[in-house]
Amino acid sequence: MDFVAIGHVTVDRTPGGARPGGAAYYAAMTAWRLGLRVALLTSCGPDFPAEALPADVEVVTVPSDRTTIFELDESPQGRRLRLLARAADLEEGDLPPSWCDAPLAMLCPVIGEVDPALSTAFTEASLGVVPQGWLRQRGAAGAISTASWDDAELVLPHTQLLVVSAEDIEPISKTAMEWFQQLPLGAITRGREGAALFVNGEPYHVDPDQAREIDATGAGDVFATALLIEYQRDGNPWEAAAAAACAAAASVEAPGVAGIPDRSTLEARLVAYHRRLAG
Repeated sequence: MDFVAIGHVTVDRTPGGARPGGAAYYAAMTAWRLGLRVALLTSCGPDFPAEALPADVEVVTVPSDRTTIFELDESPQGRRLRLLARAADLEEGDLPPSWCDAPLAMLCPVIGEVDPALSTAFTEASLGVVPQGWLRQRGAAGAISTASWDDAELVLPHTQLLVVSAEDIEPISKTAMEWFQQLPLGAITRGREGAALFVNGEPYHVDPDQAREIDATGAGDVFATALLIEYQRDGNPWEAAAAAACAAAASVEAPGVAGIPDRSTLEARLVAYHRRLAG
């Protein structure tokens, strides 16, 4: 495998209908579209549409009688989430030993399901972490609110890349800034405003690519995955961030995963991005 994603695939109930989702799903699809050999460790029930994943993505599923289901509601105040069901936890022992040799891995929890000990499993890999699911807690009637990341000190020493959204860390921004001081690479995604890139703790602005937004779901996960992949390719964090911005922008121009670009589409978009920024 070139890339291992770990986290729940989900069924997202949106105003436009139910569809597959989850950070690990978007990460796996991004890596696959960019030509990598992809593996996915997840848990879901029989209600998850198996055809949503390409046949050549290797999937190990921890048995569960239910899939993690989120209800998404858009309002003038922003997106509101409610957790309706949750699949089984993903433990260190669930990971196939042969996958530990992958050069790239991403931990993508959506509701605290990923065992933090999995961060130690990839001793030779560049490990990316999208900790959104460790920053969430379930309240009354499944309402989702922000929580502290209690296991950060266990995960961060093994992490090469950390990506969070500005929305996720708003109540804990001071603590989040301390995380980036411990890592080679990090980013805060800000939607249409671009992103903040942290290289050895130093912040830099990343301009967004132009896009006609149709559906922003999963854009941060696409950004994180593309950033990890592109940085591993040539070691240039700024060029990797530019490619990630282009991948994320492409992803919002179609519903679900339909807009995630393949390699040739991303490279063409990146050329246009650099040309536009050069004036």
